[in-house]
Amino acid sequence: MSTLEALAREAAALADAPPRVIPILSASEAEVDRQMHICNACRYCEGFCAVFPAMTRRLEFGRADIHYLANLCHNCGACLHACQYAPPHEFAVNVPQAMAEVRGQTYADYAWPPALGALYRRNGLTLSLALVAALTLFLVLGAAKTGSLWGSAAGGNFYRIFPHNLLVGMFAPVFLFAALALAMGVRRFWRDVTPATGSAPANAPAAAEAADAVLRLKYLDGGHGEGCPSEDDAYTLARRRFHHFTFYGFMLCFAATSVATLYHYAFGWPAPYALPSLPKLLGVVGGLSLMVGTAGLWRLNLRRHPLHGDAKQKPMDRGFIALLFLTSASGLALWLGRGTPALALLLCLHLGAVMALFATLPYGKFAHGVFRSAALLRHAVEKRLPNPVGLGAD
Repeated sequence: MSTLEALAREAAALADAPPRVIPILSASEAEVDRQMHICNACRYCEGFCAVFPAMTRRLEFGRADIHYLANLCHNCGACLHACQYAPPHEFAVNVPQAMAEVRGQTYADYAWPPALGALYRRNGLTLSLALVAALTLFLVLGAAKTGSLWGSAAGGNFYRIFPHNLLVGMFAPVFLFAALALAMGVRRFWRDVTPATGSAPANAPAAAEAADAVLRLKYLDGGHGEGCPSEDDAYTLARRRFHHFTFYGFMLCFAATSVATLYHYAFGWPAPYALPSLPKLLGVVGGLSLMVGTAGLWRLNLRRHPLHGDAKQKPMDRGFIALLFLTSASGLALWLGRGTPALALLLCLHLGAVMALFATLPYGKFAHGVFRSAALLRHAVEKRLPNPVGLGAD
């Protein structure tokens, strides 16, 4: 067969093949694509965070690339304040804002079940507080029906108000559904972005690097160790520190619950626990840390630079911060008021806040930590691969 005949057959085969379906970018995705082409030509911010080294490995930005880069972005604002093409320049490059808009879109797109993705648009401060109030009222009515709403009949033991098995039956399904929904969502995200990041599997060195970046919040240092720009352009580490208070406070509270569960089922030691027991120490330290962190993040959110992030997501941000604060504050109040007649009311408030937090976890701001961790792991994998052909050698 001649070369001409081979080419003719190949052309015929291509003509008969089904057309390639190229996903049409949304307006926010197209804006990231536009800005990344400008940034790829400039590269002034290459050392600021993980976004820009990942960007330089690409000449084109498909939907998966954009979703990956958007979740790598920590929205610290350092690149915006350093950019010569930032507004009011005609190029109007604002990477943190463009990435934040896509990031919010990915939470909804990857939500599981998919039909519940719309909850991201409604999950704000008002809904969060209303949900706490409704659940607390439901529990108050239940306690009132048993005659233990006010007084010292419980003797400091909240299991006399709501039996242990009842609490497990109420909270376990909500928590397990939240964990499943988050896992399914990040699984879809991982599956979509993996081909765009080299398809290599994660290994131990990459996992260790990603874990270090997550646990230290490495990319909230502004690229130079001095932190993110504040509303008056001054560098500050406040956002990083308050995130640490919040994250580690939450983890300590979760550890307290886990240890208490072990005590109850493995050793037959039921709650309540007093100081200096391990569940109580973990819970008190975690609760205080969570209150400090969320109070600080609330203040920073109120004073955030207007060009930083996506203003449409502020209600969701504040709703999540408020739920975390209410959970920790009501938990500490419950401990301090355990021997008072207000025990049942405080218990209802705390349980209402915790259940509202669990119910909204898969469809609120909590998702950003899960998706960002997955993106950081893919970045740690990708950077260990050779540069794509045409982009130079490592």
